[in-house]
Amino acid sequence: MDTQAFKSGFAAIIGRPNVGKSTLLNRIVAQKIAIMSDKAQTTRNKIQGVYTTEEEQIVFIDTPGIHKPKTKLGDFMVEAAYSALREVDVILFMVSADQPRGAGDDFIIEKIRQQQTPVFLVINKIDQRHPDDLLAIIDDYRTQMSFAEIIPISATEGNNVAHLLSVISSYLPEGPQYYPKDQITDHPEYFIVAELIREKILELTEQEVPHSVAVITENMEKDAYDKIHVQATIVVERDSQKGIIIGKGGKMLKNIGTKARRDIEHLLGNKVYLELWVKVQKNWRDKQSNLQNFGYRKTDY
Repeated sequence: MDTQAFKSGFAAIIGRPNVGKSTLLNRIVAQKIAIMSDKAQTTRNKIQGVYTTEEEQIVFIDTPGIHKPKTKLGDFMVEAAYSALREVDVILFMVSADQPRGAGDDFIIEKIRQQQTPVFLVINKIDQRHPDDLLAIIDDYRTQMSFAEIIPISATEGNNVAHLLSVISSYLPEGPQYYPKDQITDHPEYFIVAELIREKILELTEQEVPHSVAVITENMEKDAYDKIHVQATIVVERDSQKGIIIGKGGKMLKNIGTKARRDIEHLLGNKVYLELWVKVQKNWRDKQSNLQNFGYRKTDY
C-alpha cells in the first residue's frame, strides 16, 4: 500500500434525536455497534465506528441526539455531542426527510454555523418521500446556512450511502491508519453487550422505564465448551420499574434476555449463556458518581 496516498480522518454525525444517526453508522460498518430504537435519546455515549478500505480510514463518531437536558445524564449526553465537533474533519448534520425543519434543527444549526469544519447536510429517509419533495427541503435548509455538501440518503435502504462515503473521503487529509483494518469500533465488547441488552429493554418497555435504565456488563468469560458466560446488571430508579423489567413470573426479563442473547451471539461469534439481574439505584441519572460508575464518563479522542 502506498502510505503517502492513504487518507484518514474523523467525521461526526450530529442531529436531533431519532433522525437515523445510529442506523447510518451500523450501515457503514456493516454490523450493529450502535443500538437503535424509535424512542428519543437512545444513544447516550459517543460511539466510534471505523470504516477502512485500501485507500482510506474514516472514523465516524455517532453522537447522542441534541436535546434540552433535564438531568445530569442529559447534560452529559449533550456535552458528548458538542465535544465531537471540536476535532473532526467533517461534520454530518443529519435531518429527516419525513419531518419538517423544527426548533431542534434550528438549535443545532446555531451551534454548527460558527464551525470552521466543513458541514454536510445529510437528508435521511428519502425512501419515505417523493423525489420531487426533496428540492423544497434542500431550499429550506439552504436559507439557514451554507453547507459544503448536500447529500440525500436512506440509511435503512442504503441509497446513496456509497456516494456519501466517497464525498467524505475527498475532504480527508493524507494520514495514518488509526485502527487495524478489521476493527470496526473503539468500544470494548463489554460496552456493546450492555448496549444490546439496553436496546431490548427500550424495545419491550414503555413510558418512563427506558430512560431510567442503565446496563452494566459485570463479567464475560468462556467455558471449557467454548460457550461465553455473560453476567449483566440492569439498573433502574424505582421499585415499580424493577417490577416492570422482571415482569409477571419473570416473563419480561426472560424475553429481554432471549432477544439480547441472539444479538450478542452474532456480535461475539459464539454461543452465549446470559444471566441478568435487576437492581434499584434511586435517581442515578442525577448523581455524578453513578454516571461515572455506569460508564458515562467524559472522553477525548
